[in-house]
Amino acid sequence: MAKKNRAKNQAASEAPAPGGVGPRQPCPCGSGKRYKACHGAPGGGTVFVKRPFEGFASEPDLVALRELVPAATVPLTLVGEHAGRTVQLCTLLPMAAPAMVRDSGDIWLGLQVQHNFGDPSRDLAAVLLAALEAEPGAGMIGLTSAPGEGPRLQDLLDPAAPLAVTVHEGFDYWVADMEETSELAQALEQAEGAAAPTDRLTSVEAAYWTRMGAKEHLRWAMPEPEDALLDALARLHVTGDDVIVPDARLVGMFRAHGLLVPVWDLAVGTGAEALEEPAAAFKAKLDAALADTSDLTPEQRSARNGLANRQVTIR
Repeated sequence: MAKKNRAKNQAASEAPAPGGVGPRQPCPCGSGKRYKACHGAPGGGTVFVKRPFEGFASEPDLVALRELVPAATVPLTLVGEHAGRTVQLCTLLPMAAPAMVRDSGDIWLGLQVQHNFGDPSRDLAAVLLAALEAEPGAGMIGLTSAPGEGPRLQDLLDPAAPLAVTVHEGFDYWVADMEETSELAQALEQAEGAAAPTDRLTSVEAAYWTRMGAKEHLRWAMPEPEDALLDALARLHVTGDDVIVPDARLVGMFRAHGLLVPVWDLAVGTGAEALEEPAAAFKAKLDAALADTSDLTPEQRSARNGLANRQVTIR
């Protein structure tokens, strides 16, 4: 009887959560942990949004800025009662603060934060609303618990407006309008020491070159449905058209906030500029492959399986 009970309990623990997420699958929150060790754990949260930035014209860039890019800023245009307030979206703020209210009353909103309550869009909106209500010079604003029901970022911004992303070499934007203190200088030094050089391509959307140690990569957040994208990439792989530049290799991909992010290894010394025209040419081939709805050939199916199994780490 005890053996039967153990088997029953184990089966229950392995059952998918609401929404079809299995305990051993990646948590939908994007943490990179298994569901059972993240939001599936006791007290792990109850909100699960697979694509928190869905609906934004710049959804892939938002995903990349939250997960890949060390230092970047984006001016935000609020709608509704808060229209006219100056808000700057930042990949990272000092001490990973969720938001800062400057002496001028301007607001800096951080994407890369310590908390994660299952819906980053709702979390960002909650922090932003708290910052909008704070007095000028209030400093850091954050969340200490799940925000509960409320608007999401899509409700406070115009989702159709494209984002004007500026990638910075470092975090000098932290001190652009303020006197640098010893504490801030120390935080700046630590952050810049951990930041990998990164550039955003201008010829295509949400594609970022980076150098990590002695290696260079292209990481490209793509909004297309995963199954269709894998089919298209498999078609291009079989014909050799997934080689964006000479000596580049599509090494795999990862999932972040509901999007697939293919990753290419690049030859050392490639740099971002050399990728501009080839990336645009690859995008044209990818669009043609996405439009092809014919059945995959056995060779293409094999390539698709290989691509689907090549999971790489985010950073």
